[in-house]
Amino acid sequence: MATVLICRRFPRLSRVTAFSTTAKCKAESGSSKSEQEKEENPETANTRSESAATIQLLNPLDYRVLYNPSAYAKSRAASQQHAARSSGQALGDTFTSPGRAQVQHTFGNASSQALPSVRNALPKPKSKPLLKQTISACLSVAQTKEEAEKDKREMHDSKEDPRMFQKGRPEYKSLSYDKFEPVETLPLEEGDSILHSVAICKGSQSTGTITDYFCKLSRLPVEQHAALVSEPRFNTLCRCAVKNIGLFSTSELVDILKACVRLVVPPTHPLLNACENEFCRRVWDMNLDQLLLVADCWRCLERSVPSYLSILFSYANMHWKDLTLPRFVQLLYIIGEGRRSPADLTQKVESMILKYLDSFTLEEVGAVCLGLFKSLSGISDHVMRKIADRVYLQMEDMSTYALVNVLKVLRYSRVDHLPLLKELGKVIPARIPTVNIQGIMHITLTCSSLHYFDEGIMAAVAMSLPSKVTYCRSKDAAKFLWSFGCLDYEPPNEEEFYSSLIEQMHRKLHEFRKYPEHLLTGLLGLAFVKRFPEDLIDYALRDEFVQKTRGSKYELKKDLFTLSKSVEIECPSYQGSRLPPQLYREMTEMVLNFAEQEIYVRPEIVEAVSLLESMLGGPEYVKNHMILPHTRSSDLEVHLAMDGHPIPFNLKDPITDKKLKDFGVSLTDDLMTQLIKGRSNSQSPVEVEDEARTPGQEGREEAGTPKAGDSAALSGGALLADVRLQVEPKSERCLEVPPSLTLNQQPRQVKLAIQVSNRNHYCYCSKRLLGLHCLKRRQLQQLGYVVVELPFWEWFPLLKRTRLEKLSYLHYKVFDPALLSRAG
Repeated sequence: MATVLICRRFPRLSRVTAFSTTAKCKAESGSSKSEQEKEENPETANTRSESAATIQLLNPLDYRVLYNPSAYAKSRAASQQHAARSSGQALGDTFTSPGRAQVQHTFGNASSQALPSVRNALPKPKSKPLLKQTISACLSVAQTKEEAEKDKREMHDSKEDPRMFQKGRPEYKSLSYDKFEPVETLPLEEGDSILHSVAICKGSQSTGTITDYFCKLSRLPVEQHAALVSEPRFNTLCRCAVKNIGLFSTSELVDILKACVRLVVPPTHPLLNACENEFCRRVWDMNLDQLLLVADCWRCLERSVPSYLSILFSYANMHWKDLTLPRFVQLLYIIGEGRRSPADLTQKVESMILKYLDSFTLEEVGAVCLGLFKSLSGISDHVMRKIADRVYLQMEDMSTYALVNVLKVLRYSRVDHLPLLKELGKVIPARIPTVNIQGIMHITLTCSSLHYFDEGIMAAVAMSLPSKVTYCRSKDAAKFLWSFGCLDYEPPNEEEFYSSLIEQMHRKLHEFRKYPEHLLTGLLGLAFVKRFPEDLIDYALRDEFVQKTRGSKYELKKDLFTLSKSVEIECPSYQGSRLPPQLYREMTEMVLNFAEQEIYVRPEIVEAVSLLESMLGGPEYVKNHMILPHTRSSDLEVHLAMDGHPIPFNLKDPITDKKLKDFGVSLTDDLMTQLIKGRSNSQSPVEVEDEARTPGQEGREEAGTPKAGDSAALSGGALLADVRLQVEPKSERCLEVPPSLTLNQQPRQVKLAIQVSNRNHYCYCSKRLLGLHCLKRRQLQQLGYVVVELPFWEWFPLLKRTRLEKLSYLHYKVFDPALLSRAG
């Protein structure tokens, strides 16, 4: 096992006591749309980043380990290049005194004595790939073979795994280049002789000779490649090739490009610039196999070539009938690695997938899915279901990597394929311990994105994660926390699981400056399960971090709003940073405007409001609004006295609906007397009130009167009659106390928060609430509300039934005696 020094930090963690409820809660992942965008793609990040991983705390230490098992994000080629360059040996010195490569490691003072001597531990280069030598150099002398094998399993190469499908058919040899295919090693002396010839001739060689030199030099031992690329005589050879670039035949140019791949020439090298321009000029004179091979070489070199790919896609569109199965899969691979999907090929791609689906190998199915996912290509539900039908029947025979690629596009297309998900629950838990950390993350994220809860999968992930948590990127840690919080699952090892991920969030704090969305994603996932690491929350709510969120490509204000308000309710002792009031007002207004347009008008909610108003006596007894705007869903609020009588409280609607009319009034002596001394004795208070009442108000009161059928449906009809809002004459002729004041005078009442749920509030095919709605109901209870649910599996079927049946159901829900006892 690679030696890693970790400074364990125990953050201040608020743990809110769970309340008891009969329904488990869950959260809508509406704000996690980012999971399907390019940032979600594991290879979006620059794959040329160096192999030295920096493990950092809040105050990062200068500690580096030359081993980074960043599955899906690092390339073996880049690792070889970095390790070879760090040897610090000139090519000429290597020729005269060949020996073992020496790798320099930089450590801080705290770790200088913690690792064994790298030079003594480093094996001889021979034919063993340099990356494996580097890993071995970091292993302790006492490390067992079993631990070494575990490290190898953890390492996941982002370049070779996507290309595994190319080993399944011999046809791919003409369409792709395998830079790791064994070749006869060129003696160092012969390499020195070639470079000597280049220096003497100074560009007078023929194109054939130049090509031969490139091919031979690419067969030097791999640990010499980086030194060769920086050799002045090699640069002379490159300049010679650039000077004669138009004279090379197409096959010669392809051979030079292959040599550059094997030598790991930097993507911005002038020779590659010249080659790209020349290939773009020759595209229409090349055949499809050559075009795909060149595109594959560009991918191996990690060079972005949008112009070349654009021409390639146009060529493929014109020669679509020439696409055999291997050519089509290779083309989809190139489309995915190029991160763009040609719009004019979408329909053709789907037709070709259906044509070859039964003939694809399982690895090719995975490659097709990865290409669709990386290019963000839209795929129809029909095609996705056909792919899922093929996969779930053969899932046990499929590699985990190919399976994860299928799950990515399944998640992106938002297709619910229950047979595949059920089979996943049977197959994947046993594999989890051997899957790399990014693969585990994508499996977990697929379950949460599709709202699919399988305890076997989640428990296997939770048990495996703590030992691998140091391999998590900031995004991985955040997605794990989000996924478990979204599904409201706290595993058997919950304390170990959550504490390890929170510690990793601290180690990766420096990454959140560049990717603020990951910190908010992780903190929201923790909030769903009642965990609030206050130091991380304080960091996330600081002004400087809030400013960074505005530069993100994602809309993060809603996440900040939800997090800050949740802390305010659930952590009353929190003393850290808070959002400015202006942002609260801005977000509240935005959410309420959205609710008025999209939520309050939903048929199931409109019907419930109308019936409740009719049942309780009018709109003043029901309020359709968001009690907690930061949870982004509506509530129907009802107040009951402790004896069960409804209490009017929603006085906003009747008042706002009254519009003052401009009446012309003559100023008479009688009117002045009334204004100074009081009303005339000829008119009773009731008459005055009747005259002042507007026609709209009369209509409102009539609408608030329960119909005969409604009263018959309510066994407690007399209960409602007693609490009708009536104005009666007072013998003392004094004004009646406004209802708002009498409401405040009542010492005890029950506030109901009625939830009209839908299936998006729950796990797929389940009655298990999602985490956001768990959080909402928990906070409503903390604010003194009694939560009453109209579950969709009960309320939606009733919408098609009679009014009497709906009223009976609502009466049963609202006037349940258990609600009063619970509030008491």
